[in-house]
Amino acid sequence: MKKALKTEKEQIAYNCRKATLLIEKKQTIELTAREKMELQLHLAGCYICQVYEKQSIMINSMMKKAFTMHGDEIKLDTSFKEQLKQKIHDKMRNN
Repeated sequence: MKKALKTEKEQIAYNCRKATLLIEKKQTIELTAREKMELQLHLAGCYICQVYEKQSIMINSMMKKAFTMHGDEIKLDTSFKEQLKQKIHDKMRNN
């Protein structure tokens, strides 16, 4: 059963969490019509999330530039990937 949000602060915090998730999602894949509407409505009244969106777009842009220097993509070598997979697997098994 879902917990009802009691206070106005809880409702605002929940909406901001959802908005930040949608902001990040929008930069990777297409949002549904409902998600677009929810985000647009939230951004219309939330200055903090407007700033977050601008910063997020700027950071993502900078990261893309950093990882595609001179048109060459940076790729991880296979041994590093395997070591990382093993560490993740071990960590999940221990939790």
